[in-house]
Amino acid sequence: MSKLIAIVNVIAWAGFWAFGYLAITAEGLSQGQIVVAMILAAAGLATGIWAYLKLVRHTETTGYAKTTGVLDPKTRARAQEQWEG
Repeated sequence: MSKLIAIVNVIAWAGFWAFGYLAITAEGLSQGQIVVAMILAAAGLATGIWAYLKLVRHTETTGYAKTTGVLDPKTRARAQEQWEG
């Protein structure tokens, strides 16, 4: 499943850059074509971010990457008490 998400990630970012470039540098296109390119670029951006975050979460759970520095509530409260005092 992670390989499928990685492939989706690559395709989504490629679509974002390709259609984003078309939307920004288009000279001979109609307004409708530019809007479609912008919508496809936005969809590529959203899908790329989603897939990237899924891959990061997967690598953390499998142990391939270190987990993020998120503290549990008890540790966060203890640190906050030390900071205030």
